[in-house]
Amino acid sequence: MSGKHMHWFLPQDADVLAMLRRQTAITVEGVDELVAWAKGDAEAAERLRLCEHRADKSKRELREALTEAFSTPLALEDIFELSRGIDEIVNDAKNLVGEAEAMGTGPDAAIAEMAEEIAAGTRELAKALELLEAGDSAGATAAADRAVKDQRHLQHTYRASMSALVEVEDQRELAARRELYRRLARTGDELARVAERVWYSVLKES
Repeated sequence: MSGKHMHWFLPQDADVLAMLRRQTAITVEGVDELVAWAKGDAEAAERLRLCEHRADKSKRELREALTEAFSTPLALEDIFELSRGIDEIVNDAKNLVGEAEAMGTGPDAAIAEMAEEIAAGTRELAKALELLEAGDSAGATAAADRAVKDQRHLQHTYRASMSALVEVEDQRELAARRELYRRLARTGDELARVAERVWYSVLKES
């Protein structure tokens, strides 16, 4: 053998937190389109569907990277669950619009308000992941707390909106609006679960 030293290199791991942040950024775009639709922009429905497709592609790329990663900044399970929950948010937004279209029911003020609260919470999730990647655990959990707070506001809006439905006499409209309101409330619950997972991830690493 020659006197030259042989160097062995392990393949460089993908930056999975950056990939998770990209998936979340697309989800933020999607829920912003949900807000636009809820405020009367009918064309936002198609833009939301395109966002959901992009987010799904981003999720698949992240999962592929996780299968090949030697080490990750957070536990594989936590990254997977954060990605899964974030994917559910944009899926729920797309499905809500599709259901509204199928039922021939347009958005109202209550739907617009709840959509805005989901968008605010999703932006806080994006901030939490940005801070988590930067190593600021305290900032990440504070942003996660704000995301949960936004969803508490959503639950107040949901209950008030459901109570107001007693004034609706058209049974078809009543059933449709009740279902759409419930879908938004479930999306808020999913968002809160993702925020709690941020906390869990930080606690495991501390």
